[in-house]
Amino acid sequence: MQRRCEVQRGLHAATLLTLSLLVHSVALASGAGNPPVRPRIKGIDHVTVYVSDVEKSAKFYSEVLGLATKCPHYTGPDPCFVVAPSEQRVSLKPAPVQSDNGALKNWLAEVAFATDDLSQMRRYLLAHKVAPGTIRRDSDGSQSFRVRDPEGNPIAFVQRTPSKVGYVPASKQISTHLIHVGFVVKDMAAENRFYADLLGFRLYWYGGFKDDGVDWYELQVPDGPDWIEYMLNIPANADHKELGVQNHFSFGVTDVHGAARQLRVNGLQTCDGPEVGRDGKDSLDAYDPDGTRVEVMEFTPKEKPCCHPYTAEHPKGSPTSSIPKPVR
Repeated sequence: MQRRCEVQRGLHAATLLTLSLLVHSVALASGAGNPPVRPRIKGIDHVTVYVSDVEKSAKFYSEVLGLATKCPHYTGPDPCFVVAPSEQRVSLKPAPVQSDNGALKNWLAEVAFATDDLSQMRRYLLAHKVAPGTIRRDSDGSQSFRVRDPEGNPIAFVQRTPSKVGYVPASKQISTHLIHVGFVVKDMAAENRFYADLLGFRLYWYGGFKDDGVDWYELQVPDGPDWIEYMLNIPANADHKELGVQNHFSFGVTDVHGAARQLRVNGLQTCDGPEVGRDGKDSLDAYDPDGTRVEVMEFTPKEKPCCHPYTAEHPKGSPTSSIPKPVR
């Protein structure tokens, strides 16, 4: 009788152990089936531009565009400018040595997006079989990692602790908000799987030179008004000048005509525009010393856009986005 009780107790313990292991396995399987949630992507953190002459280009970005506030606490070797009063930056990087057979196609060295949970973003990408780089800490305290999109464009994600320094824009600063970045895209479907399906970017607007064409396709970040722009239908043999037009970035203003006057005061010799584009927005194009296009665009359209209506809210700018004031 005693032995039978001991056997029954043993069987009961074994059953409980089996049930415990089964529950644990189910819990693990359930966790494995729920990949990390994507954290917020709030906007453009910075753009890094390749330049052939650092001193010459630094003069263009600081004096002509008026980005005179140097990035605080940054001790890196490359010039870095704050788009005051925001935390956005424009950085310059010496262009790599080129040969006739290895000419640099894209002079946008890096486009970076701001997130509020960098480690979670990295886990999210890894869970979706995207291989991000390691997290690094910069001299200004920000953390970031790099990754490439399906066409090899270098992008980064940055988590930045808001600075206690009050950034005050210089009187000659053209804009207080970097609103979009455009780059050549050959396979829109592949890029959409990355930016729209994986990262949650949402349609803002698309259009073309003709009403039934699509030459520009714009996607806003999921948690802010900034956007990227696919530059489509660009010939494979496009030269440096054409690629400098296509691979570009844009500052937002409330009055592009006032910005044009300020640019002339700042020393800009020539620019294209201002004029209203197919997107209905009034804008102008300036070019840095290496031919990279720097667009200055009004936040909201003046006219109805061609081809397709806007499907998201426009950037509103900051309280100081009215600068520059009209120059008499």
